Amino acid sequence: MNRSTLFGIAGLVLLLAVPPFLKNYGIYLFSYWLVFVIATMGLNLTVGYAGQKSLGHAAFFGIGAYTVAILAKAGFSFWLGLPIAAVGCFFIGIGLGFPALRVQTIYLAFATLGFNTAVWLVMRNEEWLTGGTFGMDISAYGRPSLFGLSLEKNLSFYYFILGMTLLLAGLLWGLLRSPWGKAFTALRDNPIRAESLGVNVQSYTLLSFAIGATYAGIAGALFAHLVQFIEPAPFAVGTSIMMYLMVVVGGPGYFLGPVLGAAVGVLLPEWLRFAQAWYLFVFGIMVVVLMLWLPDGLLSIPDRIRARRLAREASAARQSAARAVGVQS
Repeated sequence: MNRSTLFGIAGLVLLLAVPPFLKNYGIYLFSYWLVFVIATMGLNLTVGYAGQKSLGHAAFFGIGAYTVAILAKAGFSFWLGLPIAAVGCFFIGIGLGFPALRVQTIYLAFATLGFNTAVWLVMRNEEWLTGGTFGMDISAYGRPSLFGLSLEKNLSFYYFILGMTLLLAGLLWGLLRSPWGKAFTALRDNPIRAESLGVNVQSYTLLSFAIGATYAGIAGALFAHLVQFIEPAPFAVGTSIMMYLMVVVGGPGYFLGPVLGAAVGVLLPEWLRFAQAWYLFVFGIMVVVLMLWLPDGLLSIPDRIRARRLAREASAARQSAARAVGVQS
């Protein structure tokens, strides 16, 4: 059993064992973190594996949340709203992917940012549908039940979100180990070479946006029943930027990058509350320093250490070879 597997098992044990000893706010915070892990897993596929630039992820997050909330108020079950939110975000994600076929890098980022702004304005202004700035309270409709077990309590709903996180992580792991995952990586590294090798660049570009949007939609559906009150603020452009930051900080293209990145974006600010009014300033400085020191994210640390060790070994081998040549001469 390798070190990564041991760390994964230890982390899972902690996620299972620690929450029962926490107060309600601690359980809520862990649940909130896992919701963002799910959302950034999808963004990591789009950004880290497929190499696209997206600043519109919070829009899908909001679409998923509002879909479930609106259907709940109409009397429909969460188990109907969840697949509708996921499928709806999938097809909207395909639509958002079309600009990626014509523009790249910063221009694509601005296109997705404009999409996020447009969706947010609909959420804020269409009060007949979304409640606008007054929001939508869905606490009266309760949280879902699973196989007859109520998920109403914070702890039981936390374990449900944890189960969904593990299920979606397993699906993504399988996807990335399939030929599709290899195609996404090839698309990121060199689109021209990928196309010359038979990868359908257009299809895989659209698919990366669609799957990423689906994950955000599912996360939004879970978020709606976690907070039980939906209003436009959590789905603004600032949230998309924070999600992008989570992917970059954790390590784009690393499978566990969203876990660490979401911890930095969600849990770290809470741990810095001791700084009171300065905590956001301290958080911002820490992120800037981290990005300067580790531009490839936290999970690039082992690779950097390995690369330095190999460089030292190669240098020592060259010096030994040079000395051997000098002795022979």
